[in-house]
Amino acid sequence: MLRREFLTVRSRLTADDVRETAAALAARALGLPELAQARTVAAYVSVGSEPGTLALLDALRARGARVLLPALLPDNDLDWGTYTGEDSLARVRHGGKMALLEPVGERLGPDAVRDADVVLLPGLAVDARGMRLGRGGGSYDRVLARLERAGADPALVVLLYDTEVVEHVPEEAHDRPVHAVVTPSGVRRFR
Repeated sequence: MLRREFLTVRSRLTADDVRETAAALAARALGLPELAQARTVAAYVSVGSEPGTLALLDALRARGARVLLPALLPDNDLDWGTYTGEDSLARVRHGGKMALLEPVGERLGPDAVRDADVVLLPGLAVDARGMRLGRGGGSYDRVLARLERAGADPALVVLLYDTEVVEHVPEEAHDRPVHAVVTPSGVRRFR
């Protein structure tokens, strides 16, 4: 299974690897014009060996952007809350899944993502067409469908390691390409 292969490679990364790439990833992402102009960014908190996002979240806040973070709902949909710094996060375990860092405080509802100028999406890989391979839970497929139904058109950006930009990933009928992928070594655009 393709997902398992990407997760296996990630599991071999050390904490130092993750920390170093997080700094490079934040620097690259902050250079994106879409993020420079964004008033509201829907993002996520990386966990485990995912490409690190905390440095980027703090930098966006320091720039004055409103940062929305997801909270996983029982049906795998996402609610949203506002990130106000690392102390605004709580570790939440969802059943047998890994613990996620979610925003504490007021929940804004699943539709809050429609306010975002940029949506940072987690993923395991993206291909030459901009098709994203997610973890398979469908949470972000729902987010993207919600944005489409609302006529919202935020920039869709995936944060990955360099080795996760590949020639081809499988796609399903509901999949939509992202606009850009940011890796520690650069940015690749798809539209």
